Amino acid sequence: MERTKMQSSGRRTTELQKEDRIDRGLRWWVEGRTAHVCNVSRNPSLLVPICSESLKDVGGKRRQSDKFLSRGYIAPSSGPPRRRKRKEKPGFPSAARAPSPRLSWFPASMAATMWMIRLLALCALVLAVPPEDKKKSEKKASSGDKKLSDKAAALADRSATLAFNLYHAMAKEKNMENILVSPVVVASSLGLVSLGGKATTASQAKALLSADKLNDDYVHSGLSELLSEVSNSTARNVTWKMGSRLYGPSSISFADDFVKSSKKHYNYEHSKINFRDKRSALKSINEWASQTTDGKLPEVTKDVEKTDGALIVNAMFFKPHWDERFHHKMVDNRGFMVTRSYTVGIPMMHRTGLYNYFNDEAENLQMVEMPLAHKLSSMIFIMPNHVEPLERLEKLLTREQLKVWLGKMKQRAVAISLPKVSLEVSHDLHKHLADLGLTEAVDKNKADLSKISGKKDLYLSNVFHAAALEWDTEGNPFEGDIYAREEMKNPKLFYADHPFFFLIKDNKTNSILFIGRLVRPKGDKMRDEL
Repeated sequence: MERTKMQSSGRRTTELQKEDRIDRGLRWWVEGRTAHVCNVSRNPSLLVPICSESLKDVGGKRRQSDKFLSRGYIAPSSGPPRRRKRKEKPGFPSAARAPSPRLSWFPASMAATMWMIRLLALCALVLAVPPEDKKKSEKKASSGDKKLSDKAAALADRSATLAFNLYHAMAKEKNMENILVSPVVVASSLGLVSLGGKATTASQAKALLSADKLNDDYVHSGLSELLSEVSNSTARNVTWKMGSRLYGPSSISFADDFVKSSKKHYNYEHSKINFRDKRSALKSINEWASQTTDGKLPEVTKDVEKTDGALIVNAMFFKPHWDERFHHKMVDNRGFMVTRSYTVGIPMMHRTGLYNYFNDEAENLQMVEMPLAHKLSSMIFIMPNHVEPLERLEKLLTREQLKVWLGKMKQRAVAISLPKVSLEVSHDLHKHLADLGLTEAVDKNKADLSKISGKKDLYLSNVFHAAALEWDTEGNPFEGDIYAREEMKNPKLFYADHPFFFLIKDNKTNSILFIGRLVRPKGDKMRDEL
């Protein structure tokens, strides 16, 4: 009888010891989870262990956290779960000899407590990310997902047409080597002329954009949205610094309505300039351009012939960020053949990857498309297969032909060798825009830009478009295992060691951010053969 009572008492003692161990283990779990959730608010990457340890297999199966608890694990504030070192107390059996408790024989209050703790942990996951981070991510997502309006899309399409028209007008000029122009920025300058002009002066500016049948508000708001969208360098993960300024003679006064509207739609600055001291005036223009581009564009012009009119000055610096970077060690010095008899030494970057590629055997040219980071834009290179002047290629180059070529491109392995480029080009578009039909605004006797100053005696004497372009090895990390894929075998070679044509295309708006050609990169002369 006494032996039976002792056995019964021993069983009760064992049960109490089990419940005490569970209570202590539960307390450790709560303390560990509390510390962990506190750390999460400072380091959101710690959210993963909570999800995997605490909320796994919810719905009948034994939970991961129960396993940790039954084996004596505690959840530290960081790092993987570890076994708690126990000190065996007098009168208590060793943890190694004690049977592993299971949730199935928890008291009802214990099970409810466990569910409450897990519910609190789940709430902590939601609260762990700081509100400002949520706002940033939501803002970024909304910026990338925001749909382009119909009017902005219409003006993007028209600016792409302007790109090829203007390029061909510039390429006809003798002694023209490198070309670099942003059609979107030129379109905004034409919008400015339309905003400040009257009658035929304004309608000619709209006609260059193929927008002469659109009302003024439609054109200005569409161009404004387009310019704002493509110049969002954060969303596109590129560097694009841009400034536009209208310089007027010191004798004029800018109309308030024009200043407000041009700032609102085209982000134009306005300044008076006195060319009586030409040297000081030129220095002022060049210093402004240098500051706008963080020193990347030190000079817009060396001289201004006509000093009695207004000047439009666009200054910009663009640097793409590759979707897959070049390895910094895969750069060496090579020759770039400006002509068959003239070569300059340049740094050449090399990499092999999967790119959209097309080789037009009939026209003896090849092209490759390299996506930029975030893949909202891409850079397209078109190059003759052999060293030759670009005139033949440029005659083929139309917007319609480009669409045909792009439609024939297929993704495949391409071994690319590309010059590491630092390019500064300044163009006075005064003559080229006149050739395309902007005849009145640039003519002192015909211009009517009276909305700018309230007087009719103002005309455009210069339209300076200056841009700096750099590309190097920088970009996103690439997958190392890509080179083991079957499609990486037998890559095509795109070796850009002679003049080529390029453009930077925005995939969201279908506009052309830059269009140009590289004929003579920076470099020392290597040979001059007859």
